[in-house]
Amino acid sequence: MELTRRDAAAALAAFGVGGVGAAGVREWRQSSAEGSEDAPVASDTAVRDALVAVAEVVYPSEVEGVPSFVESFLSGRLVDPDDAAGASEFERAHDAGLREAVTTLNDLAASWYDAPVADLPPSDRDGLLREVGADTAEASPDGTDAERVRYYVVNELLLALYASPTGGELVGIENPQGHPGGTDTYQRGPT
Repeated sequence: MELTRRDAAAALAAFGVGGVGAAGVREWRQSSAEGSEDAPVASDTAVRDALVAVAEVVYPSEVEGVPSFVESFLSGRLVDPDDAAGASEFERAHDAGLREAVTTLNDLAASWYDAPVADLPPSDRDGLLREVGADTAEASPDGTDAERVRYYVVNELLLALYASPTGGELVGIENPQGHPGGTDTYQRGPT
């Protein structure tokens, strides 16, 4: 099943994110801290690369088009540094939490595997998530490293996938929230 930018826009709509029309349009900006040895949080590029790498491990194998889907989805979730004042308090807090969780995940990957998440082979990415404990942790934005990685990275990706029309089809949800589907879906019986 091919994920598209329209799937990303539908997932953003299900999340209630404003500016859905901008999905896929915003250029990725490198933060001024990128390349700095003591960068406190992950740049847009680091977040994108890490989430694409994790999605390739946690998404079902029959899903295609993962990089463009994740990038389009993130374009609506990350706060544009040029317009941070226009973002809500929740959006800014979520952005900061996501960046911190990716920084933590990349730091652990570098410590345990000598490379950031995006540079690891899929088996090592899977192993990293399990070693962090993100596969069994409760999701919590203010919890332990495992709980924050689960909340901001793993659950964010899974919610995006299953809130999209294509991802919803994988689990038998014909009309995920934010995707109307047309009147014919309401007129036929269950399949």
